Amino acid sequence: MVQTVGTDMLFVETQAPHASKTKLLEAALHVIRAKGYAAATVDDICAQAHVTKGSFFHHFESKDELALCAAAFWSSMTEGFFASAKYRQAKDPLDRLLGYVDFRAQILQGELPEYTCLLGTLIQEIYATHPDIRVACDQGMSTHIASLTRDVEAAKQRYAPNAPWSPESVGYFMQSVLQGAFIFAKAKQNPEVVRESLAHLRRYLESLFTKPRKTSRKEIPS
Repeated sequence: MVQTVGTDMLFVETQAPHASKTKLLEAALHVIRAKGYAAATVDDICAQAHVTKGSFFHHFESKDELALCAAAFWSSMTEGFFASAKYRQAKDPLDRLLGYVDFRAQILQGELPEYTCLLGTLIQEIYATHPDIRVACDQGMSTHIASLTRDVEAAKQRYAPNAPWSPESVGYFMQSVLQGAFIFAKAKQNPEVVRESLAHLRRYLESLFTKPRKTSRKEIPS
């Protein structure tokens, strides 16, 4: 996945990280999404990872350093996850965009910490107090938006070349819908609002592009 600006010195392994470090990173993803950054303690993360505090401080100097590494770890993991999804095989860029929305709905499984976004959770809480973590989150989210924007741009060229909107603005809108829906999922304690928001997002995307309807053989005039 994409390296996060400001974290290169903290997350530089080119080989697989030490097993205990990976456990701590995975635990951080769960605990921070479940409790929020301020409430998540080193003890909580160690307990979730089933490692000692000594192991934690062997790998990280502080919780802030862990958060920077966790943001890079999350970005790398999720970009690989989406890149390997079946919808990415579609040749039509609009089919890939709609497939992305459908895929996001399909993976709304399990408890809230299992389907909400680490970066969105972090940035809502620390944007004014932890500038390095904010930059890391912005980098990861912007990288994901950039991958969506490439498909939006290709779909625009094919189906709506004269539309007045920019592909990048649509990419940001797509993620705004998701991040906002995740907030309401936390408020409601269930993912239904996310599913409904994604259904509306799908309809909106379809409205942006005029895709020719496939004509059956019976409809072809003789």
